[in-house]
Amino acid sequence: MKLFVDNLTNVDFSYLHPQRGLLGESWLVQLVLDGRLNDEGMICDFGIVKKAVKAWMDKHIDHALLVATGLPRLQHREHNGETQVDWLYPDGQHFYCRSPQQAITLVGEPDINPHTLSAWCTEQVLALFPDEVQGLELTFVPERIEGAFYHYSHGLHQHDGNCQRIAHGHRSKIEIYLDDQREEGLEAEWGERLRDIYIGTRSHLISEADGLHHYRYDAPQGEFELKLPAQYCYDIDTETTVEQIAQHLAGAIKQEHPGNAVLVRAFEGVGKGAIAVA
Repeated sequence: MKLFVDNLTNVDFSYLHPQRGLLGESWLVQLVLDGRLNDEGMICDFGIVKKAVKAWMDKHIDHALLVATGLPRLQHREHNGETQVDWLYPDGQHFYCRSPQQAITLVGEPDINPHTLSAWCTEQVLALFPDEVQGLELTFVPERIEGAFYHYSHGLHQHDGNCQRIAHGHRSKIEIYLDDQREEGLEAEWGERLRDIYIGTRSHLISEADGLHHYRYDAPQGEFELKLPAQYCYDIDTETTVEQIAQHLAGAIKQEHPGNAVLVRAFEGVGKGAIAVA
């Protein structure tokens, strides 16, 4: 007997891609449990399944930076409640992140993709369930997006929850309207401009030396620090909430199209976002 839960939750996180570097991502979580029926005629109550898996994902995957320990050119260290990650891009440029341990998940795989992350998570998630559950199939599925999208990472210094983590991210679509007409060409243009980007807040930027943007801030969970090549950074004057990102994009597009009414629908991962006009 099998029990399935489609779209149990979705996770928003960033990870180090072996070629592209820091990459924001949003994946749906699908689950199939294999087991025998208990005295209530169930493998496991749906409420228990959803609550347990979501809590585990929230702790280990969602709003975290995932780092595959098998990446080439990688060094990592855990000490005094912090995790430090040093990595070199294929062209030799430098990436560095220092965060409280709960903000960085070290994954014992050669790289991060839906298959490897599923394999790494499966045994740990299976341990959450009673003996009636004898097997588990956990699948990560990227949202199917028709049209333009971009991968971005960020951190919200002023956020009370896990959004304060300096290198978490999203895979997000974007919709742009000029005078109420959808402009797919502009969407593709902005999707490319923001491809694999870190959207930073200028007040967090403490140095721009040696072609690197160096960000640092203190938040309730601890001190966060990040360095990455300037070419992968896009800095704005405000906190990088989706509301502020949408407003920034609407203003930037308005400058390029001053004679048109501009509306931007900026998504933050799956099925949520903000609308701004200019």
